[in-house]
Amino acid sequence: MQTGELYMICPFVSIGIRRNKMARLTAQNVETIPYGPLGIIAMPGCEAFADKVDQYLVQWRKNQALEHQGSIAFYGYQRETYKIDISNPRFGSGEGKAVINETVRGYDLYIVTDCFNYSVTYEMYGMTVPKSPDDHYADLKRVISAASSKAKRISVIMPMLYEGRQHKRASRESLDCAMALQELVSLGVENIITFDAHDQRVQNAIPHKSFENVMPTYQMIKAFVNNIENLNVDKDHLMVISPDEGAMQRCIYFATQLGVNLGMFYKRRDFTRVVNGRNPIVEHQYLGDPLNGKDVIIVDDMISSGESMLEVAKKLKALGANRIFVCTTFGLFANGLDVFDKAYEEGVFEKVFTTNGVYQTPELLSREWYQSVDLSKYVAYFLDTLNHDMSVSSLLDSSDKIDQILRRKGLK
Repeated sequence: MQTGELYMICPFVSIGIRRNKMARLTAQNVETIPYGPLGIIAMPGCEAFADKVDQYLVQWRKNQALEHQGSIAFYGYQRETYKIDISNPRFGSGEGKAVINETVRGYDLYIVTDCFNYSVTYEMYGMTVPKSPDDHYADLKRVISAASSKAKRISVIMPMLYEGRQHKRASRESLDCAMALQELVSLGVENIITFDAHDQRVQNAIPHKSFENVMPTYQMIKAFVNNIENLNVDKDHLMVISPDEGAMQRCIYFATQLGVNLGMFYKRRDFTRVVNGRNPIVEHQYLGDPLNGKDVIIVDDMISSGESMLEVAKKLKALGANRIFVCTTFGLFANGLDVFDKAYEEGVFEKVFTTNGVYQTPELLSREWYQSVDLSKYVAYFLDTLNHDMSVSSLLDSSDKIDQILRRKGLK
């Protein structure tokens, strides 16, 4: 396709759109009319995260709207907030429903949900019950149902994918993640945005809809280099380690961006036994170059209980690693923080980095060994770009930004 200008003419607005380049939107760069008035619905437990996203959009669009004030194509573009008020009342039996408390007709609607926020509770038969992932997912479907046939387009932002670990079938098992994606699509969802899916091939369940698996590598590396002192990013002083074969793809990208070598652990399992639905791990075996006093970054998609991650860290220490850092997209800490407190006191690791894509307890945020990585600005970029029906390719490729921050820090 040749480079050129395509002009869209309507009674109220004329906007030039470059065919050859769809750049990331900024406060000074509006190239297409919005798909519809932007609306953000924060599911219970996501209010603080959605507030941050909303604040970015309000600030950016104060500048974006100036040029197009009075245009009907930009109706509802500049507002004090883009959040839509909802409620999720429950009957005494625990049955629920969703109520959208203001109009969403014609809106380009983005629903933000954290299916793993166990701090959200409801009353059932006089008992206070924490919401399970299944409860959160059911409430999400209720909100989608309440908005369907009214909103112009519905997108779901689910940082940690519901049932993402149940992405494949072994014998007589349910394929929960695939079923959930197909169910969302059948309810009218057009776009699903998630971060670092456990296995992104699950998107094959919905081949005709948009599924964006976003890797927060830039946000993680930025937080890492801004919070770690005496850091040398080269092959002689730093290595990236994959805790198992399943994490290799994300680790290859991480190591390539930093320009360092990669090692991995192989999980040897006992396939004659099943414990808690899985074959138990017998041993972690290291494959890679000698560590020889190098700093090490362990990269994975999540920390569940953390036992496997800490075993890998202990193995690395025994093999001669210097400082050990853990960078995972999600930190569930399902068995509590005590095991990490003990390992930190014993010098097993230096720092753990996870994002705010899932619920973080006040106790976790207060730990000296923990550093939160904020995704809200990144999500705001996605909403701003998608609302204008523009390409998100530049958002998905963060190579240039990683290179810039490493050079700015004198690490490259």
